[in-house]
Amino acid sequence: MIASGTLNPPSAASPLTLVKRLFGTRLSAPRLNLALQGGGAHGAFTWGVLDALLADPRIGFEGLSGSSAGAMNAVVLADGWIKGGRDGARQGLADFWSAVGKQMPSGLLTQGEGDTISLSPAAKLLANWAGYFSPSQLNPMDLNPLRDLLVRQVDFEHLRRASPFKLFVGATQVNTGKLRVFRESELSVEVLLASACLPTIHHAIEIDGEPYWDGGYSANPAVFPLFYDCDSRDVLLVLLSPLERAGTPRSVAEIEARIVELAFSANFMREMRMFVHAAEFSSPGFMTMGRLERRLQKLRFHMIDSSRVASLQRSETKLLAHAPFLELLRGQGRQRATEWAAEHFEGVGRRSTVDVKKWFA
Repeated sequence: MIASGTLNPPSAASPLTLVKRLFGTRLSAPRLNLALQGGGAHGAFTWGVLDALLADPRIGFEGLSGSSAGAMNAVVLADGWIKGGRDGARQGLADFWSAVGKQMPSGLLTQGEGDTISLSPAAKLLANWAGYFSPSQLNPMDLNPLRDLLVRQVDFEHLRRASPFKLFVGATQVNTGKLRVFRESELSVEVLLASACLPTIHHAIEIDGEPYWDGGYSANPAVFPLFYDCDSRDVLLVLLSPLERAGTPRSVAEIEARIVELAFSANFMREMRMFVHAAEFSSPGFMTMGRLERRLQKLRFHMIDSSRVASLQRSETKLLAHAPFLELLRGQGRQRATEWAAEHFEGVGRRSTVDVKKWFA
């Protein structure tokens, strides 16, 4: 039975492990797989997390999986890395979110600073209208400023040929409800727009004749590709949806917001629960272990979440693509990631640093 907070049982130390312990150092930078949640403008928090991780030369990456804003962050990071390594990835993310922050007209904002900035009554009215009209009525020309931004910044052809990382972009097939995970060799601006397609605002994105909506409906994000298709056994979850909220929603607006939040988290929570229980049921004996069981026993989870980040607690601010607010989230993400690295980096490559049973079993 696995111990709380880890998915791998204690085992005899290997010669390599003994060398590391003896000299108190790592022989190579550990590689993380990143599972990046979506959440609209809240994805700027993940920008800050990634900026801090990229600034730490001890940390490497292998696979990045994301839906919606998580997919945007993953692809922009990989594109920037091609152009200039770690610094290029940091600059690419800064350029992307800086451009996003210029999209919202000032008339749709209330006065304030930091996390006191909010949507104006007019913006809230427009958001409400989205629940009563289809995109063909509200947005007949299918205008999407993200399309032009991505075309300008990301070299999709180069990424398809030479991505520095394994990329997994989730999108939801409208007609079947199935998740499709696009790989780096399949990337295009249409794939990213499909992963972030909110059906109340944008027309469905067609790829190979199949209509797609936001990947968050079927996986936010998909974790299984990092398990099956990556060699690294360390998965860092970067979560934008709180794992626990205080109090029960009472008002109509609070209830509706929570329903949407639960819908976008349900598949992820179910998938994580599966990993925890599968590891518990796998055979601990070396002679009876198969390939799947060996992978499960070596799997290590880590987590940076949005708990206690007040700026991420209001659902309406997922639409707040306003530069000062995005910069605030970026700073909070950097701080949270820096704290995580200071406290948990030594666990990477050795053990899980999050109590997976507590949160997902």
